[in-house]
Amino acid sequence: MDSVSLRVETGEIFGLLGPNGAGKTTTISMIVGVENPDGGRIEVGGRDAAAFPASVRGLVGFVPQEISLYPRFSAWENLEYFGGLYGLSGSTLRRRILEVLDFVALGDYARKPIAGKFSGGMKRRLNLAAGLLHRPQLLLLDEPTVGVDAQSRNHIIDNIRSLKREYGTTILYTTHYMEEAEVLCDRVAIMDAGRVIACDTVSRLVGSVRGTVFDITLADPAPGFAVALQSHAGVIEVTEQGNRYRLTATTQKEGLASLQKSIVADGAVLEGLAVSAPNLEQVFLKLTGKDLRDDAA
Repeated sequence: MDSVSLRVETGEIFGLLGPNGAGKTTTISMIVGVENPDGGRIEVGGRDAAAFPASVRGLVGFVPQEISLYPRFSAWENLEYFGGLYGLSGSTLRRRILEVLDFVALGDYARKPIAGKFSGGMKRRLNLAAGLLHRPQLLLLDEPTVGVDAQSRNHIIDNIRSLKREYGTTILYTTHYMEEAEVLCDRVAIMDAGRVIACDTVSRLVGSVRGTVFDITLADPAPGFAVALQSHAGVIEVTEQGNRYRLTATTQKEGLASLQKSIVADGAVLEGLAVSAPNLEQVFLKLTGKDLRDDAA
């Protein structure tokens, strides 16, 4: 980590994006008290996490990327166990279990064992429910939709929106799905090599990429092809990954003309072409030189 400084405002959904090894998990681990920072301070709700660790833990809910459930237990038994860790018991715990099961639409499966009865998406939703039992002010979500079907992903995204809208929950959210960050997050921080290299609203970050974006795939491109593309009129920027190129041009017409001219001149074969408006994925590639989803794979 290298002098990471972040401020997450009350009630916002804050995205933390970065390739593997960027420092996202370390940052979350320090917030929940699993790791200690080498320097500086971590405050949650105005409380120093190092000075008042028990108090801060009561304010924070953590939903890890790994499924943290006991497969031989039922959904209810799992939530009873995790609720006990938060100090909940008796009628209060029973009421909270009913509330969170209803929130994630798993009430009908309360007494069913996890093993053999729950799909991957259902496990993810129960994982989320466990992190909500004590009504945290700050919820840390580490890749909450990884490996789930589209229906479960939509359900989890709706849950996250509801937490902000109905309860004012502050959410720190990591994901490898850029489209999720675009539709969910109020602000986004992009990390690389232990540093925060950009932090702003999604609209401002996306607005930093000018022009039309072309993603092209070529067979046997000539050495220096990216440099040749960059030299054409209307081309703002070119990034290269193997035989894949991302070209940003001032207009679609100028970009396509430059592209066609360079391909013909260099004898390369066009295998794929996609045209799009700038988005958060292109911002990430521009800043880090990496494709986040390729890195996740």
